[in-house]
Amino acid sequence: MLTHLRLTLPADLTDPVVDLLRRHEWSTNVTVQCGASVDPEGDLVEADVARERVNEVLAELQRIGACDRGGVLLTTPTGTPFAAAARLEQSAPGDPDDAVIWESVLAEAKAGARPTLSAMAFLILAVILAAIAVILDSSILVVGAMVVGPEFSMIGAASVGLVFGRWRLVLRSLRLLVLGFAFAILVVGALSLVGRATGAITVDMVTAPRPQTDFIWHPDMWSFLVALVAGAAGALALAIHKTSTMVGVFISVTTIPAAGNLALGLAFWEGGEILGSSEQLAINIVGMVASGALVLAFQRVFWTRLTAMADKIFGQRQVD
Repeated sequence: MLTHLRLTLPADLTDPVVDLLRRHEWSTNVTVQCGASVDPEGDLVEADVARERVNEVLAELQRIGACDRGGVLLTTPTGTPFAAAARLEQSAPGDPDDAVIWESVLAEAKAGARPTLSAMAFLILAVILAAIAVILDSSILVVGAMVVGPEFSMIGAASVGLVFGRWRLVLRSLRLLVLGFAFAILVVGALSLVGRATGAITVDMVTAPRPQTDFIWHPDMWSFLVALVAGAAGALALAIHKTSTMVGVFISVTTIPAAGNLALGLAFWEGGEILGSSEQLAINIVGMVASGALVLAFQRVFWTRLTAMADKIFGQRQVD
C-alpha cells in the first residue's frame, strides 16, 4: 500500500524536497510542475511513498520547512497496479497494513474533539435507544444503542492528546464528552419525565428485575477489565485505520447503556440506579482513555521495530 504526497512549495524549497524524495528507495513517481501553484505561488511536487515510511518523510519535510511554508496533502490510492509499487513496498520493513501515520492519527483526533451537531444527535438517539432497552429489558437494543453511540471518537481524541502532550486537545475532548453525555442524559431524562407523567413509563419498568440488561448498572472488576481491553482495541484500530474493528469496540462497553439507565434513574429519582449507572459510565471512560493512551504510547516507541521484527519472523512478503 502506498501513500500519495502532494506538495505545494515555494520555488526555493522545490530542489531540496525533490532530492529528499529521490534519494530514498521507498519513494517513486516523483513529479514536478514548476509554477503550477497559483495560491500559494510556487511549484507542485508529487510522489508515491511506502506507507511504512511516511512518518520519516514527513519528519524530514518538517525539518526543511516544507510543512510550514508549503502545503502537504496525504491521500491513499484505491489501487496501485504497477510493478514498482510492489517493489517499493517490499523495500520497506513491516507490512503496510500495520503502518501508523501519526499525522493522520492526530488529524482524526482533532476531528473527534470538535463539537458537531451530528455527533450530538447520534449521542441523544443512542441514549434514547438505551433507555428503551432498559424498559423492555432487551439486550438486542442495548447492542444497537452501543453501535449508534459516537463517544469513542472523543475518548480516542483524549488518549491521543495525552500521548502527544496536546493538553488543549485532551481538555477539549473530555469537556465535549462530559457535556455531551450530560446534555443527552438531560434530554432523555426530560422525555422520561413526560413518559412518567403520561403513564407510558412506570417506576416498576425501571426497577423491576432485568436479567438481560442488569449488567449495565452493576459495575464490577469485569466492567473495568472490559473497558481496558476495549480502549486498547479502539486505540489500535484508530492508529491503523481498521474501521471495521471499531464496531466491536462500540458493542463491548456500556457507556451508552449506562447513560440511558442514568436518565431513567434521574426521572424516577432511584438512587441505586443513579449511583450504579454513574459508576459504570465513569469506569468505562477512565478505563478506555487510560488503556488507549498506553497502547498509543507503546506504538510510538516500539511499533516500527516490532513490525520489522514480525516481517523477519514470518518471512518476507512476496511480490506478486
